[in-house]
Amino acid sequence: MPDHKASCHCGKVQIFFEAPAEVQVTLCNCSICNRTGYEHVFVPQEQATILGDANLITYTFGSHQAKHYFCQTCGIKPFYIPKSHPDDYSINLRCVEGGTLSISETIEFDGQNWEKNIDNLRSETNS
Repeated sequence: MPDHKASCHCGKVQIFFEAPAEVQVTLCNCSICNRTGYEHVFVPQEQATILGDANLITYTFGSHQAKHYFCQTCGIKPFYIPKSHPDDYSINLRCVEGGTLSISETIEFDGQNWEKNIDNLRSETNS
């Protein structure tokens, strides 16, 4: 698998990860993703290395299960740990450098109705 790099705007936070060149991208309409235009690429945490984690600040809300990490210098969130995939990082496709990833499939997720839709998504995956 090719190696990819994502970073915040100032470059103080970087994440290097393994993923295929073509990936599924999830678009969510929850209150955070909708405002920021976040495009999710899910990667197992063991396939990623984070540099600059001392420059990260964490934000949580609601259930406090999702861990949103922002660069404290530029404010950009290149990745986070999602409630839906606690063993993965969700890397923001918009923060991936060099055009090394292309989209094989786009998944629309109704995050405004998270509980209902995550149950539907999990039942589809297990079918």
